[in-house]
Amino acid sequence: MTAAVALATFSWIETQAGGIYSPTEPNSHPKTKGVPPVPGAMAPSISMQDTTGRKFNLSAYRGKIVVLEWTNYECPYVARHYNSGSMQAVQTSALKDGVVWLTIFSSAPGKQGYQDSRGAEYFTAEKGSKPNAKVLDPTGVVGKAFGARTTPHMFVIDETGRIAYAGAIDDQPRAVLPAGAVPRNYVREAITAVKNKQAPAIRATSAYGCSIKYAGN
Repeated sequence: MTAAVALATFSWIETQAGGIYSPTEPNSHPKTKGVPPVPGAMAPSISMQDTTGRKFNLSAYRGKIVVLEWTNYECPYVARHYNSGSMQAVQTSALKDGVVWLTIFSSAPGKQGYQDSRGAEYFTAEKGSKPNAKVLDPTGVVGKAFGARTTPHMFVIDETGRIAYAGAIDDQPRAVLPAGAVPRNYVREAITAVKNKQAPAIRATSAYGCSIKYAGN
């Protein structure tokens, strides 16, 4: 099965390690050991640190819906969502519903998108974004655990700690929207589905945007 077919059916996903992974049967293929999780699998119980120096584990939010947003404010794809207000709108709606929103910076020091605590706080406020936490991931440990590849790259985690959706924020993989385009927002749909105790109609898509500038890349 090709990756294209896998993404079209959303029942099997081809991993970068060459294994085929069933979202409904976590760890169903031996080649998926050490491979980032996909929809249906438990999200990594991983430690994070925010801009205030607070350390916490993702599992601390068990019982709540969690959105992970990988960002790079220098990326034109990210700029499209923030300059139009679309990212803030989805975030605001989610926060009102009690969803936890974590914005993650995985660019390495000296590379595009890198932010220290002060920079992450400044630019997040300047964009009018109000996530529950701004996570600093300069070593890329968090990003690689999830297989985050681009900015934006989005994950929606349900109350049980399983990944309900992973991939692009919408169906418009471009830095500039054509006139009259009305994007389909996959993250908003996934949040609504999980709130209603349902599986999202679309659980996985190919994330688009600028590649995350990990250390060593």
